[in-house]
Amino acid sequence: MNTRVSRLREKMAEAEFDAYFVSTPENRRYLSSFTGSAGYLIITAHDAVLATDFRYVEQAGRQSPDFRVHRISGGPQWLPELIKELGAKRIGFEAGNLTVATYQRITKSFGEASLDDVAFTATDGLVEPLRVVKDADELALLTKAMECADYAFRTVAPTIEVGETERAVAWRLEMAMREAGADGPSFDTIVAAGPNAALPHHRPSDHPIGAGEPVVMDFGAIYQGYCSDMTRTICLGPADETFREVYDTVLGAQLTASATVEEGMTSGAADGIARSIIEEAGYGDKFGHSLGHGIGLAVHEDPRVGPNADDLLLDQVVFTIEPGIYIPGWGGVRIEDTVVMDGGRVRSLTTSHKSEDPRHTG
Repeated sequence: MNTRVSRLREKMAEAEFDAYFVSTPENRRYLSSFTGSAGYLIITAHDAVLATDFRYVEQAGRQSPDFRVHRISGGPQWLPELIKELGAKRIGFEAGNLTVATYQRITKSFGEASLDDVAFTATDGLVEPLRVVKDADELALLTKAMECADYAFRTVAPTIEVGETERAVAWRLEMAMREAGADGPSFDTIVAAGPNAALPHHRPSDHPIGAGEPVVMDFGAIYQGYCSDMTRTICLGPADETFREVYDTVLGAQLTASATVEEGMTSGAADGIARSIIEEAGYGDKFGHSLGHGIGLAVHEDPRVGPNADDLLLDQVVFTIEPGIYIPGWGGVRIEDTVVMDGGRVRSLTTSHKSEDPRHTG
C-alpha cells in the first residue's frame, strides 16, 4: 500500500495538489485495502486518512494499518475540520465519481467553516492509470477469479438441454461460480439464445433454448475484489451454415488477436487486428463494440481496447479479447478471454475450450 500511495503522491505533486480526496470505491480499495462500502481517503504529502462511519471503524483499522482512521457521522461538516488540521489549500477530487449534490454540500461546508481560500478542484484519471499494470498479488487474485468462471462453464455447459430457459442457465452459472469459491458474479450474467444473441447485453429471460441456435454466455466471477470476464457461444444440436460461417470468423479473429498482439502495441492497433478479419469476411458492420477492455478491481477499467484507442499494452496489463458478430433476427456469436501481457506476449487466463459443442472435453 505504501508504494501505491507514494505513486499517487508523485502525481499529486505534478498537479500541485496539497491533498487528494478519493471517493471511488475501487480506488479507495486499491490504495488502502479497505473493503467497506462507505468511506473516503484524504491523502497529503505526509498523511493518509481513511474517513468512515461507526460501522467500519474497527474494520478500517485492521485492513488499513498505513492509514489514520477518522470516524465521521452526519453531513460533510467533518471534512472542513480535517482539512484545517491537515493545512491543505488545493484539494483534488474525483470528478467522475462525486455527485453534484455531494460536491455542493462539501463546498458549502467549506464556506460555512470560513475556508474560502481552499480550492476544491475536479480531476480525472489520477488513480486509475496506477491500477493498469498489475502486481503479482493482483495477478494471483485475477487468476483465481478466472478459475471460478472457467469451472462454471465446464460444469454447466455440458448439461444444458434444449428447452431450458436462458434464466435457468444464468442462475446455474452463478451458483457454480460460488461453488468454486467466488464471492459472486462480477457483473449481471448474460445468457442469450437465438435472436436474443444479436443483443450484446441481453438480460436472461424465460426464452427456451432451441436446437441449432446460437447461445451466447457472457459471465464472470469476483474474488476478493478482483473480476474475471469470459464469453462462450455454443449450439445445441446441428448448426446451420450461417452459424458455422459466423462462428469460424469470430473464432479466427479472436485467436489471431491473441496470437499476434504484443507488448508496446497500442490498444487501437490490437483492435484493428481482429476487426480487419471480421471486415474481410463481410461482417464489419456487425461488429459494433470494442475488442476489449481492461479488467481488475472493476470489470471495465483502463485500458480501453477499441478503435483509435492509444493506450499502450504493457507487461502485466490485464484485458479482454472479445470480438463478436451480431445479426438482427438471427442471433450472434461472441468469444472472449481475459488475458495478461506476459513477457511481451498475450497469455490467456481463461482456459475453457472454444468449441461450439458444449460437450467438448478438450
